[in-house]
Amino acid sequence: MLADLLARIGTLVWLGVALIAAIIEVSIPHFGFAFLGVGAVAAAAAAYFGFDLPTQFGTLVVVLIVSIALLRSRLVGLFGAARGVPSRTATLVGRHGVVTHDIDPTVGTGRVNVGGEDWAARSTDPIAAGAKVRVVGADGIVLEVTQ
Repeated sequence: MLADLLARIGTLVWLGVALIAAIIEVSIPHFGFAFLGVGAVAAAAAAYFGFDLPTQFGTLVVVLIVSIALLRSRLVGLFGAARGVPSRTATLVGRHGVVTHDIDPTVGTGRVNVGGEDWAARSTDPIAAGAKVRVVGADGIVLEVTQ
């Protein structure tokens, strides 16, 4: 009877650890706490079937290490965690536009219209308003253009 009660308590404790790990993973996603949660669920299963505490911890450690070794790199690649925030200006490189305000390389002022949108622009050469330009790069939200 006592062994059955301890198994139930152990199962609930491990499931509590899994729940806390899931909450942390959702709050701060780094693909680390999810594996701890999976290991805790495996340890809960070991507790449910009446295994002793060292076996439960061993199950947690083995499942944690195996899941990290086999799945982490695949999941990070799948979800694209390293992609970062997409750039609005990346799609404009190579496109053509028209200078709307003179581009002065000494002062660093100038504006262009590319794809129907107004952008700050700079160039190594002065370019007068009305000239056609090509976008060769971007520095943040400032387009680098050339004639």
